[in-house]
Amino acid sequence: MCRNIKTLFNFDPPVTPEEIQAASLQFVRKISGFTKPSITNEAAFLAAVKDVSAISTRLLHALETTATPKNREEEAAKAKARAAERFGV
Repeated sequence: MCRNIKTLFNFDPPVTPEEIQAASLQFVRKISGFTKPSITNEAAFLAAVKDVSAISTRLLHALETTATPKNREEEAAKAKARAAERFGV
C-alpha cells in the first residue's frame, strides 16, 4: 500500500471529498507508475482518478461500525510520534 494513502473511514469530522480525491490520485499514481502522465495518457489517468474517487466515496458511505469515531488530531499526533521514533526526527 502506498504510504501516502491514509485510512479515511470512521473519523470525526468525517472525510471530505478533497481527502478522497487526494487518496484516489495517490492510488492511481501508484498503480500506473506515473506521477504526471503524458498528454497521450492524461485522459485515461484522470478518468481512473475520477472512477476510484467515486467508488471510494460509495464505499465509505456504505461502511458501518459500532466503534467510536477516531479523532483526527489524536491520530495525527500518533503518526508523528511513530515517525519520530522510526526516523529519529
